[in-house]
Parts: sequence; C-alpha cells; structure tokens
Amino acid sequence: MTKDRHVFETLGKTKVVVENGKVVEVGTPLLRYCRLWEKIRGITELNERVVKENIEFRIRDFGMCTGERVVEMDAFVGFGASETFMTALRRGLLDSTVTVCEGAGTVITANPALVQGIGARLSGVIETTPVEGIIKKIRDKGGQILDPPRIDQAAGVQMALELGYKRVGVTVSTVEDAQHCRAMSEHAVIFGVHLTGIPRKDAEEFCDIADLITACASPHLRELAKEKALVQAGTAVPIFALTPEGKDLLLERAKEVSDPLLLNTMRLPVLPEDRQPEPLI
Repeated sequence: MTKDRHVFETLGKTKVVVENGKVVEVGTPLLRYCRLWEKIRGITELNERVVKENIEFRIRDFGMCTGERVVEMDAFVGFGASETFMTALRRGLLDSTVTVCEGAGTVITANPALVQGIGARLSGVIETTPVEGIIKKIRDKGGQILDPPRIDQAAGVQMALELGYKRVGVTVSTVEDAQHCRAMSEHAVIFGVHLTGIPRKDAEEFCDIADLITACASPHLRELAKEKALVQAGTAVPIFALTPEGKDLLLERAKEVSDPLLLNTMRLPVLPEDRQPEPLI
C-alpha cells in the first residue's frame, strides 16, 4: 500500500502529520489560545492533546485526508477566505479561484460550493501527496488540479488564465507566492492566509501586494492595518481589505452573512484585548 502523507500547521500553528488517515505526529502549539477555536469548538487552551483530538475529529467528520472527503459545503464562519471567495464567485466578482486542498494540492474552480468545501475546515497545508478519491471528487464537482498534483499557487493562476478565466482569486501564504501571482496577473485578487509568525519585512511586502489578508496571530499585520486597512471583518482573527477590490469582496460577503452586522466608520484596526490570540508572534 502506498503511503500518503499530509503535513499541516493548525490550531496555534502546530505541526501535524497525517499518514493514511491516521495522526502520526503532533508538535507543540506556538499559541496558547485562539478565540476562533474557542468559539467554534470550545477549546480554551491549545495543547498537543486537543490538537490531535481535533484533527482526528475532522478525519471522522468530513473525511479529511481520505477518499471519504466531503468537498462541497456551505458557510462555516461568517468571514473567512473560503467564504469570501465563495460569495465572490456566486455574485460574479470573481470567475475562478485558486486554493489548496490536502490530497490534491492547488485547485482551480469556478464552483462556489467546491471552493468553500475544500477550504472551510482546512488549516495551513504545508505538504501533501495525491489521494485519488479526493482528486476524483474535486474533478467531478468542476475543479481542476495541476499535473502532477502539487501545491503551486502561481502555476494555479497561470492555469486559470490559460483556461480563459480573467478575474482570479488566489490564496497565498508567502511573499514569494504573492509576488509570483501578482506578476502573472495585475487583476488577480490575492488573499494572504496562514501568516502567524510572519517577519515584519515580509508583512510589509505582503501588505503592498495583497488585496485581502488574514491577520492570524501576527502583531505586525495588526500594526500595519493602521495605515493599510480599508475594511476589517472580525475582531479576534481579523480579515483586512487592503485595496478597493478587496473591500468589494468583503462587503459583498457581508450581504450573505445571516447574523446581524454593525457597519460603522472608525479608525482601524479594532482589536479587543481579551479576544486576541495569545501570544501574538
């Protein structure tokens, strides 16, 4: 039997390795607390045990890393990268997205439910190997993957453009990826994700390139938001729109959020101290 291997950074940027549907390695969380995980799963302290239990729950619940993977889904949180891209596809602000799924790597799709399904409950994917069951389901739902399957967001943008898509949304987690994607398309909507621990210089460069950015547990991104942010969604793990294009996507997403919303003008960012990740790194 061929071993498949998937490496994540999740729940406080903890390194987790899953092989053949089993958790085989759990590192030490870099964070003690994340308000988002307390809200979603009732987790008040991040440690190796709760991280392992959460990953095992995801494997059981929606088949993460296995051929049983659920690949279409509706909204999971009010504002997230996949929710924002899902709404943008539905409402015509984007005509394709380039995101990452374990077992498939970079995925190009125009299917709103697919981009949400593969991204909604997925944390940072660092490495992955092909899982035929996941790849087949993605293709059956209108997704395209790279040949060979791998994580390469710039190649995904190139493929989307070659397929005839013009307004492409892409998630990236490094400055290098952001630069490569922007070089390929000045019209691409670049969404920075999984940025806990980003160095100050990289954070500055990221904010000059990206349209949207998730602050994760970065103090630098929170500080840069004072000058850069046009719109903020959320206060614990905020998403910042940094360009008019990013602002359009967040405001369009707001129309589909069923919970009551407060819209107000004020100096950004708004960061209640008791809701921030601990520590910021």
